[in-house]
Amino acid sequence: MWMLLGERLGQGYYLYQDIIDDNGPLSAGFFTIMDLLFGRSLFAYEIVGRLLISFQILYWNSMLIKFKAFDINTYFPAIIMAALFHFSFDLLSLSPALLGSCFLMLALGQLFSQTVLQKDSSESTLLIGIYAGLATGFHPNYILFLPYMIFTGIAISSFSFRQLMLSLVGYFLPLLLISVFYFWNDGLEEAIQIWPLTFLSQKYEYQSLLDWLIIGIFPLLLAVTGYFMATVLRGSTINQQKQRQLVIIWLLFSVAEFFILKKQAAYQLVILIPGLTYLITQFFLNTKKEIVAKIAFYLLVVALPAVGFWYWQQKISGSEYFVDKSETTYTGNILVLGDNLSPYLNAKLGGPFLNYQLSKLYLDQDRDLREKARLYQMLQKQKPSVILDPNGDFQNLLKLFPALEEEYTKTSTGVFALKK
Repeated sequence: MWMLLGERLGQGYYLYQDIIDDNGPLSAGFFTIMDLLFGRSLFAYEIVGRLLISFQILYWNSMLIKFKAFDINTYFPAIIMAALFHFSFDLLSLSPALLGSCFLMLALGQLFSQTVLQKDSSESTLLIGIYAGLATGFHPNYILFLPYMIFTGIAISSFSFRQLMLSLVGYFLPLLLISVFYFWNDGLEEAIQIWPLTFLSQKYEYQSLLDWLIIGIFPLLLAVTGYFMATVLRGSTINQQKQRQLVIIWLLFSVAEFFILKKQAAYQLVILIPGLTYLITQFFLNTKKEIVAKIAFYLLVVALPAVGFWYWQQKISGSEYFVDKSETTYTGNILVLGDNLSPYLNAKLGGPFLNYQLSKLYLDQDRDLREKARLYQMLQKQKPSVILDPNGDFQNLLKLFPALEEEYTKTSTGVFALKK
């Protein structure tokens, strides 16, 4: 879906205005650049994803060292974080969640700096807001971290009213610039109409919570044990206590995010990794028995990636998360009004409806004459050569817009072709 989006935007179309999808505008722009540079190269997505992961690992480890999160300087967090990214194959590839999480991690790093700085840090509070706003621009679900920023800023970092306003201004600045872009391209009204629908559409449950729990139960146990070791068995400085509070609240908001996301897939778990890394590191640093630490280390660093690789291989067959490569009949510009994206393997997106569940919600809305005219113009602007309509959505559009019947002919059940 991300490759199709970048490919279509590269042809001069705009997200929301011409294409119905739930990705953030900044991610859409990034995928457009990826398409211009690499086309449909899965290898390029893997390489860029791993570069972003490497940045996150190095940055988070350096922040923990810089702000004395632990009593000793250690590279345990980097090793643990790398292992956690191998929980699932899709955590390693480029995704909107990964793009947005890079900026959320930068914001978290600035919040950590607030625990040790003893001076007015206007630049830091402004950056917290800007980074969080950029993250939301990449992945709209990360809007949930706006209340996180406000709550932790006031309760833990002791923001003054001025600092709070500065961080809020920083947060809304990237979103304002995105709005100006859409206004400049006559698409602000469409963006305002469609963006809220991304939180109301039906969820794609590509992977079950049980699948995640089966693989993730061990690192979760390590994290919980690490938390109790750090809070009960040993003392901490005031700064370390604040940092631990930031991480715990981060994890709580990260879990809350899964109640609003619409694509339940493992790449969304990237937001949990910094917090789990911090707590698991506490476990290893506070474990007195060396044999226990060694066993836990090898289970985490070796067994977790291996079991994850094996487990997801068993889940590939028959899963909606994977495209069926046997369906490669169509070429040219086509439109699929359904969840099955396999017809796009050798074809390109030729219409406005990419995310089917969001598009269905959009099409089912009541419309006045003006809204009907806008929808008709959207359809007229993009005329796919073939429309696959397994659920009858395009058939309903033909009833709404009889003029379309003069342009398309029904070739078989659920298939319409553009008249030549």
